[in-house]
Amino acid sequence: MSEKIYARLLRLYPAHFRDTYGDAARQLFRDRVRDERGFFPRLRLWLDLLADLAVSIPREHRCVQPAFIAGSAGRHAGGTPSFQVLETPSLRFGALLFGSVLSLAAFGGCLFLINHAGRNQPFGPLTGEFQRPAYYDVAQQPAQQPSQQDTSATGPAVSGGVELDAAERRRVIDAAIANLKEYYIDPDAARKTADALLAHEKSRDYDTLTDGAAFADLLTRQMREVSRDMHLDVIYSQVPLPDRRSGSTPEGLAGYRAAMERQNCTFENVEILPHNIGYLKLNSFPEPSICRPAATAAMASLNHVDAIIFDLRDNRGGHPGMVMLMAAYLFDHPEYMYNPRENTTAQSWTRSPVPENRLADKPVYVLTSARTFSGAEHFSYNLKMLKRATLVGETTGGATDVGSFHRIDDHFGMGIRETRAINPYSEPDWAAKGVQPDVQVKAEDALETARKLAENGLLKRPAAPR
Repeated sequence: MSEKIYARLLRLYPAHFRDTYGDAARQLFRDRVRDERGFFPRLRLWLDLLADLAVSIPREHRCVQPAFIAGSAGRHAGGTPSFQVLETPSLRFGALLFGSVLSLAAFGGCLFLINHAGRNQPFGPLTGEFQRPAYYDVAQQPAQQPSQQDTSATGPAVSGGVELDAAERRRVIDAAIANLKEYYIDPDAARKTADALLAHEKSRDYDTLTDGAAFADLLTRQMREVSRDMHLDVIYSQVPLPDRRSGSTPEGLAGYRAAMERQNCTFENVEILPHNIGYLKLNSFPEPSICRPAATAAMASLNHVDAIIFDLRDNRGGHPGMVMLMAAYLFDHPEYMYNPRENTTAQSWTRSPVPENRLADKPVYVLTSARTFSGAEHFSYNLKMLKRATLVGETTGGATDVGSFHRIDDHFGMGIRETRAINPYSEPDWAAKGVQPDVQVKAEDALETARKLAENGLLKRPAAPR
């Protein structure tokens, strides 16, 4: 959809420009859309593009030079694209009218997204309490002793409105290199990746970067280029990241327990739809030691349904133990659930069958969206690979529940794969690319689509013997 809108915007340029440079402009747009995932990076992309269009389109129609200005198809500092093009034709009234209408529509769309996309931010959907972005969920972080570089790298943090300087960039790079060398599963790849970061720094590739998100994105891309590991990640958050060492304190556990009690352990809705179809909307996979009773009660209330729909469209992930607990109800024997974050052990199999459970042979549908992350992708991916569920909705966010999160300071952190899990499937896991649904529809249409699929499937099943 984004590329189609951008293609329409390119029609504002004269035909000569579109014929000569249209393909290159669209490819640049695709590259940025691929690299800049998440609400704010996408919003920044569109604001950049609209600003560039406002400047370059009039120049293109007014000026007489039919060639690119040097560097106009490249990127400014920080990754902002430029399409400053000079050519001959005068500005047409139709182009002005079309551009005005599209600008108003884009402005209105931005306002709508700002007002309705709060769930994409690192705050829980039901409270204002911080949750680690994507696959770095507070609930699943074990207590760890701070490493040497963790304590040395917690110097002056970068607040939301403060620009990065050379010392702060160097501090983040040093911490990333120290984490790679100490924790990464492949020491040789860690060394090569660290050397690459130092080479980029020596070449002054970071000197113009003052935005924290852009700096983290660039470090992530550079590490992945060398390591070929899509699980390596540097993240930036304007909201202060919680200290991982506080997660297991009595105060931290009490706060988490209270939050789960207020939110019913994020079991937002459990009901039986017409045609005896069970529906469960779960917005995270909470810590089972606290939320097992809520999960057991929810599944028990659906024990006699003829089909079940799991709504994970707003699920940002959580604890792998809860993923395994919920999945256990869907099998009549222990089943392996691949998790790239953990070594393959006895804990990698579901505790199936669950006593008195009647859901092991019932049709399962899982609703997904671009907001489906981490543990929710762990759940969705395995059920799809095992052909135990039909996924309905959008491709998931691609936040691999992998490795350990290493906090660099209040605003920067790093995810590193420290274990090797056995993936028995030929299809790679969901790192960066997400989990593809079996039935692709818009997220808002997923529930109705799944209901119809379930109803049709039940009609085709032979009647149970009386």
